[in-house]
Amino acid sequence: MYRLVVADLDSPSYFVATAAVELGFFREEGIDAEVERAYGALNGPERLRAGEVHFLGGPAYMATRAFPGWKGAKLLCALAQYSYWFLAVRADLAVARGDLAALKGLRISASRAFPEVGLRHLLKEAGIDLQRDKVSIVPLPDTKDEHLKYRVGVDALAQNIADAYWGNGMRLAIGEKLGVAKVHLDLRRGDGPPGARFYNFPALTTTERLVEEAPQVAAGAVRAIVKAQRALAANPSLATPIGERLFAPEAASLIADLIARDAPFYDATISTEAVDGINKFATANGLLSEPLPYDRLVASQFQDLWSR
Repeated sequence: MYRLVVADLDSPSYFVATAAVELGFFREEGIDAEVERAYGALNGPERLRAGEVHFLGGPAYMATRAFPGWKGAKLLCALAQYSYWFLAVRADLAVARGDLAALKGLRISASRAFPEVGLRHLLKEAGIDLQRDKVSIVPLPDTKDEHLKYRVGVDALAQNIADAYWGNGMRLAIGEKLGVAKVHLDLRRGDGPPGARFYNFPALTTTERLVEEAPQVAAGAVRAIVKAQRALAANPSLATPIGERLFAPEAASLIADLIARDAPFYDATISTEAVDGINKFATANGLLSEPLPYDRLVASQFQDLWSR
């Protein structure tokens, strides 16, 4: 049995990986696989290194946490293109979407892990100094129920510990549905400082060991992802039954619309521009000590499968 874990189960950012298993595309490739109902952002890279899981759906640079210098990890394909982070602000704030100067003086809530790294990088690239411009980055409210993490951004507003929150598409959608938040920055669609859409992309990561010892499994996983991308783009409603099995009802009711929104970005290709962006982001934030060649990061022997 091959095990897949994603950084955040109800996030649309990684849903293609989940769907590739749940819709039977891994099985079509002869791979007996399961999606773990786990919060992969907690220890997914470490479990991948330990061999407890075989595939990790998450930020393209996520493996740097457990594979120093990227030694032992490989990106198999993209789950979608470009950075998928959003900044939501209180719905009653009179600010124009995309106005970076409007972030001055705000309290912004973000997850303490990789998302906060991304937020700090964006603010720095935007010329915002936290102390000078009185911007506070505050932790998200704690929840002991991992299946309710999609609500923590909204909870930060409700508890008046933040004026804005930074996170994935599901967190934004919940805030919009409840009428308490609105989108301010959508990096994938061009908001933010120049080059922000190349800070990150969602990817399927595995180990060099699996690529070397079971290349047919690695190739099958790529083909399964491409099949899932095409199936979801053609019929986003396929996402709903999966969400109903794996998510809280509130999140499950939104997933098909979020998949339809993101479907134009479903492309398994990992471009040199995307790798350049990851290198710049990772080195700027201490995740890599130096930029790495494309073939060190990517299992490029499977690139012919990305467009099939």
